Amino acid sequence: MKHCKLMGGMLGLSLVLPFAVATGQAQNGVPSAKVTAETSAAVLIPETTGTGGWVTVLSSQIKTANKKELFITVAMETGLFTKTEAPPDASARASVQGRVLVDGQEVEPGAVVYGRRIQNLEADEEVELYLNTLDAASFTFVEFDVPVGVHSIEVQARVDTGGSGDFSAMGAVGKGTLVAESERMAN
Repeated sequence: MKHCKLMGGMLGLSLVLPFAVATGQAQNGVPSAKVTAETSAAVLIPETTGTGGWVTVLSSQIKTANKKELFITVAMETGLFTKTEAPPDASARASVQGRVLVDGQEVEPGAVVYGRRIQNLEADEEVELYLNTLDAASFTFVEFDVPVGVHSIEVQARVDTGGSGDFSAMGAVGKGTLVAESERMAN
């Protein structure tokens, strides 16, 4: 029984320790640990009929002691709303894209689609179709050879919409998390 409690305690500690380390502060309030984490509530992205501008939805800072790689995992809820009316036919598409910037520069692999919908409607009589969805997705971005120093990390999102006929489409970003970890990769 003691063995089970010890293993359970060690497992709990291993899950809590990275976040406890991440909260350690260096001078100027910048995390000095190799991990940092942030969370956000819902952020509305302005409606667009094309490709909207980038909106910062999460941000953090991390201090790297040696030249290392940053592994930045971003998880976000994305919501999409499309409306089409027929006859004779209409289509609508909407997607929420996300990207990460380190010190103002886009991190590989660039913009990633977190949620997408393509909708086509064909009918001989008048029909309206509304769809609304909420999904969550996660993606890891990698910045190579990050120099020593304090680095700002920004997560940005935008909505891309389009269609034909009588349509409207928009998207939004719900809750999100940002976890950045500094590691040295093997050659």
